[in-house]
Amino acid sequence: MTTARVAAQAKVNLTLRILAREESGFHQIETVFQRLALADDVRVREAATRSLDLRFADPARRADLGPVERNLAWRAAEAYVAAAGWPGGFAIEIEKAIPVGGGLGGGSADAAAVLRALDALAPRPLGPQALVRLAARLGADVAFLASPSELALAWGRGERLLDLPPLPPAPVLLVVPDFGVNTAEAYGALAAHRAASGATAGAAWRAPEDFASWREVAADAVNDFEPVVFAQHPRLAAVRAQLAALPHTVFTLMSGSGSTLFAVREREATAGIPGPGGTEELALPAGWSAITSTTASTLPLVLS
Repeated sequence: MTTARVAAQAKVNLTLRILAREESGFHQIETVFQRLALADDVRVREAATRSLDLRFADPARRADLGPVERNLAWRAAEAYVAAAGWPGGFAIEIEKAIPVGGGLGGGSADAAAVLRALDALAPRPLGPQALVRLAARLGADVAFLASPSELALAWGRGERLLDLPPLPPAPVLLVVPDFGVNTAEAYGALAAHRAASGATAGAAWRAPEDFASWREVAADAVNDFEPVVFAQHPRLAAVRAQLAALPHTVFTLMSGSGSTLFAVREREATAGIPGPGGTEELALPAGWSAITSTTASTLPLVLS
């Protein structure tokens, strides 16, 4: 029986603005998504029943992912079945390498990978555009990660995407704390902060062609969640300052609602990037870790 294998790639937000809240409770956003080489390994095949098997490449990173029916990959498969009328059953195997709950889009990447895999296996595929529309119903990051884009400007709830020309490949250093940040709580804290301070959401996109170099991207690198998340977790601000001070760092930011921090670095700095656990040039709190990755194009799906 044919199996579709997909590298479910992580993402970082090179900038993230949180705009007005809709009556539905959702917030409008403006962001620039960048795909990374760091990826979960997702395998999907048609089966007589429905199952989801989760494993962790690093046992130390195990996390409570809750009931299987609430898992985003499972929900993606169910959504595909409802839209396509196929398959009656599926078997999903996921080996996790992306840290859970860190703002890197790991759950969204798995969901997008499941959609791509099922469409590759389907006797009557829905097609890329329908997949992106289906993905958008599952979460703000899923549409981008289900698309073929390496770099994209996104707005609305993240479902409106404008593909941007890829930037030169760059090393990315990820710092993963030993805690996550609840996205709903981060939105609540940001709303409370704005209400108390009188601050308002602001966004000033430049023309898409202005995102042509890492230095130009750095000029717009802002994450609206940082002030409120850093106020609750001051160590994040301290480590972000360390990242900014590392040689060859172009810019550093928190991804999504956190807690992962990342630094985009110049290409020639690859050999000097700290390894897992940190080095003498990057002192991390106990329990935190560093992961090295790179920016990357969408990796191909494999049928076997």
